[in-house]
Amino acid sequence: MKSTITKKIPVYRVKKYAAQDKIAWDDFIAQAKNATFLFKRDFMEYHSDRFEDHSLMVLKDEKLVAVLPANKKDNILYSHLGLTYGGLVLPKKIKLNETLQVFKALLFFLNSEKITTLQLKAVPRIYHLQPADEIDYLLFLTEAKRIRVDVSSTIDLNNPMKIQPNRIEGVKKAEKNNLTIEENLNFQSFWDEILIPNLQQRHNALPVHSVEEIKQLAFKFPKHISQFNVLKDTKIVAGATIFETKQVAHVQYISANADKQQLGSLDYLFHELITERYKHKRYFDFGVSNLNQGKNINEGLLYWKECFGARSVVHEFYEINTSNFSKLEAVLI
Repeated sequence: MKSTITKKIPVYRVKKYAAQDKIAWDDFIAQAKNATFLFKRDFMEYHSDRFEDHSLMVLKDEKLVAVLPANKKDNILYSHLGLTYGGLVLPKKIKLNETLQVFKALLFFLNSEKITTLQLKAVPRIYHLQPADEIDYLLFLTEAKRIRVDVSSTIDLNNPMKIQPNRIEGVKKAEKNNLTIEENLNFQSFWDEILIPNLQQRHNALPVHSVEEIKQLAFKFPKHISQFNVLKDTKIVAGATIFETKQVAHVQYISANADKQQLGSLDYLFHELITERYKHKRYFDFGVSNLNQGKNINEGLLYWKECFGARSVVHEFYEINTSNFSKLEAVLI
């Protein structure tokens, strides 16, 4: 009599994140191949009053295999609007076939919950610790629509370009003006004297983070959030807030007073950050220069960043009909 070996079919289950899942969530983020500290719950929840969190966890035979930081509004799930980037977060060992099953289960779950649309913003590749483009292929299969693209200016510090002479002239101005740089947690003076006045004057806006929020986040993530202030004598004249991940030093905020051209304050600061303080990183990312949902670019700001050798990395936004989970049924042949 021949014995029959039955292959066990994995069972995928999707559940909404709950407070009791915090440890499991954070442990997963720490080991993922395309995650940063922005996906830790202590970071995501600083603005919990502004968003209806609807983050999802995908389990395979009750083992966590993917998470999606997200918030919900009406019948749309957004890969979290309070984060710079988001998307499907995956473990290092996951293969394409399993990622396909994860995404299919996720879309099926959303569709069954009457959530008709998933808006997903991909994690830029500079944050990938291993190749993590599985989701790009699955977006193609599910006929996702690319609805927005922002452009971030990034320096590959393993292969840097020469900083242009006009930026070096700024450094020389700063040295003649005896400017100094302090790395500390003095967010208050930068927010009150530089950042908020500039944003209000130029854009009638406020920083995404209040000074109390950035202090709270820096306290919880001291290895990831740093403040650099440029001083003339004892007066702050410029500054930058840096979010640091394993491969990337990302500029979250940058601003200077009206004398920046005469003093060379920002040229001085960023020359130091790029060539000394963060030279061990793989990438130095200035962030986006986009306006109007990605359709316009601040030309002067872009030019200044590119003079340091930064070049373009895209932040992509997609929209997926959750009913398209069926398009993942017969991919593997």
